[in-house]
Amino acid sequence: MFRTRAALLALACLAGAFLPVTSDAQTAPASAPARPAAPVRPVAARPAPGGVIGSIRVQGNERIEAATVRSYMLVQPGDPFDSGQIDRSLKTLYATGLFSDVKLSRAGDVLVVQVVENPIVNRIAFEGNHKLVDSTLRPEVQLLPRAVFTPAAARADRQRLLDLYARRGYFAASIEPKIIKLDQNRVDVVFEINEGRETLVSRIVFVGNHAFGSGRLGEIINTRQTAWWRFLSTSDSYDPDRVNADKEALRKFYLRKGYADFEVVSANAELAPDKSAFFLTYTLHEGARYKIAKVDINASLKNVDKKTLLPLLELAPGDWYDGDAVERTVQALTDTLQNHGFAFVEVKPMVTRDTKKHTIDLVFDIGQGPRVYIERIDIVGNERTQDKVIRREFRVAEGDPFNAALIRLSRQRLQDLDYFANVGIEATPGSAPDKTILTTTIQEKATGELTLGGGYSTDLGALANVGLRERNVIGTGIDAGINATLAQKQSQIDLAITDPYFLDRNILAGIDLFRTQTNNLDTAQYNERRFGFTANLGYQFTEHLRQAWGYTLAQRNVYNVQSGASIYVQDEAGQSLLSQLSQTFTVDYRDSKLDAHKGFVIRLGSDFAGLGGDARFVRAKVDGTYYVPLDNFTGNSDWGIAVSAGAGYLFNLGHTEHIIDRFFLGGENLRGFASGGVGPHAIVGGDALGGRLLWTQSTELRFPLPISPDLGLTGRAFVDVGSLSQVNRLALHGVPVAIVDDAAPRVGAGVGVSWKTPFGLINIDLGVPVIKKAYDQTQIFRFGFGTRF
Repeated sequence: MFRTRAALLALACLAGAFLPVTSDAQTAPASAPARPAAPVRPVAARPAPGGVIGSIRVQGNERIEAATVRSYMLVQPGDPFDSGQIDRSLKTLYATGLFSDVKLSRAGDVLVVQVVENPIVNRIAFEGNHKLVDSTLRPEVQLLPRAVFTPAAARADRQRLLDLYARRGYFAASIEPKIIKLDQNRVDVVFEINEGRETLVSRIVFVGNHAFGSGRLGEIINTRQTAWWRFLSTSDSYDPDRVNADKEALRKFYLRKGYADFEVVSANAELAPDKSAFFLTYTLHEGARYKIAKVDINASLKNVDKKTLLPLLELAPGDWYDGDAVERTVQALTDTLQNHGFAFVEVKPMVTRDTKKHTIDLVFDIGQGPRVYIERIDIVGNERTQDKVIRREFRVAEGDPFNAALIRLSRQRLQDLDYFANVGIEATPGSAPDKTILTTTIQEKATGELTLGGGYSTDLGALANVGLRERNVIGTGIDAGINATLAQKQSQIDLAITDPYFLDRNILAGIDLFRTQTNNLDTAQYNERRFGFTANLGYQFTEHLRQAWGYTLAQRNVYNVQSGASIYVQDEAGQSLLSQLSQTFTVDYRDSKLDAHKGFVIRLGSDFAGLGGDARFVRAKVDGTYYVPLDNFTGNSDWGIAVSAGAGYLFNLGHTEHIIDRFFLGGENLRGFASGGVGPHAIVGGDALGGRLLWTQSTELRFPLPISPDLGLTGRAFVDVGSLSQVNRLALHGVPVAIVDDAAPRVGAGVGVSWKTPFGLINIDLGVPVIKKAYDQTQIFRFGFGTRF
């Protein structure tokens, strides 16, 4: 009989199965994991030479068939007793991981294989975990119920769990896998966890910075020093990936400022001896600041006139070097040429430094790049959202030429869906040099919304709004929701459902059911009730042009008209039926539909009432917004200006003109004033009458507040201007009834704050009427709150 040292070691491990597998906790992010003991290589005693193996007898196996054991061996009956082959067979059996001990012996011409099987895992359990729940820990564990247990697998799982805790900032965590023996050679594996306290970043130091202070650089990076107000943020926890992103952010910042030789020499994280805090040190080499001496385009492609491309250059001689401007120019040149049929164009910025004069010659070299085609588009991470919902947003297909501009556009379209917290598209080599695979990695986020809103009006009093919405119903992309408004003067309920790709085509289809009841006794001395539906249909012509159609059928009732109401209101009393066809044509060149920073959007709309019903009119509307980024002046993308304007006119086609069909001004389109509180009023009764001619203009400055960005607070300052006029006068006994119809502009100004909290977005606006008339109604304060689930 010959027995190996490895077999003896395995028996010792199995005998100590009840003892904990202990190990020190991870001490620092940069330290290597604890090195496991070197495995003892099994060695078989060499049998006496001569003889042939007559048979192989397997003993000790319970679950594993003898034929399976023999299949792993390198010797079979009829082979000679070769000690080398027997030794390799022993190693092969150990390598399967199925056995804790193996003995090989010879009885005459019989080779006896004595095995002890490793136990089977009955269950995996976690104890002591509070910060990370079982569902978060379980994917990190490779041991599974009904799988073979080995001490090496338990140690590997322990290390993976420690790494997970380290990524979450718990470097003081300790984990001990406990093995509990059961009958029938089964074991329970219990990971006993002591999470410890979260290890936060207590100090951040910059070394080698001269052009910019540590405070300014601290605003550039995403890692923050711990502070009491960061309990809602994780930016003060140590994350190696975040530190790498900080290094890239510093590099881009310095390149944008002209420091072309800048580099982050090192980013060291030192863990306190008690593992309670991290000390981060960024060592920088700034180098000299460079100016542009020459900028040019070198185009080697046929039919490319560089004169037509020169306006795309963002840098000129005498400017400070700007790495971001170089990247934008490369992107603009590439996009323009690809749009003109050069599918495989490649633009390379050639930078030549003069280290003595501190100048740079910049040449954009335009040539033919490699011909690469998209072999496959893979999607990972979509546990809920269906593949087709993601694929239909791609502007490239499998087999198309690789086009970086269209891939960026596809990523932006996916982000604009607002279904995902993060979207990444990475190109990896395909099955041939001219093929690539696009791997789309997404991280889904909550798409259900519970909206709570409210405000206070000097005329309407307190109001509240509650809404429930799911923007991605069971992963299909269908948007459905119900919204209700309750106020002292108004109640409203809407039920809407929209499919953005009806029948999997470029068609938006939806329906909206509504019932509204409004108490206007303080503004126009009547109540209004309406209920009905709106059917919507839309389609997209190009990436920037789309059109939407809608048909509304609504029963309207003006009731509870007060005795002191003006003749204009009294003439409205009773029911009317609205049958209206609407359309909106949109030109959209914004960089993002969700959070626009630059570009513009223009909407042209019209409503036609007269397809049955009682109302007869045509209502034309136009509005637009232009976004001006201030990045180049402030170095911060949170700064920006939004300039909006709009106008509308109502053409009456019938004998009667309803107040409820006119435009109203105030509230959202003129902050500082109550909704519908501006415009023509009746002298007798003081009723708000609306108007046929409306125009508005708004300028809003958006800026970061001078506090930690981790709080998620951003500010805005606004000035709104608007006017509403033109009401057809009624006559009573042949005498026109007097009204106040002043087309003079009204002005409101104020400030607002948006707070992005883990519970949702909170908006607060304070608006003050700067120019108003005595009969205008004001609204000083508004707030809104929404959360997701």
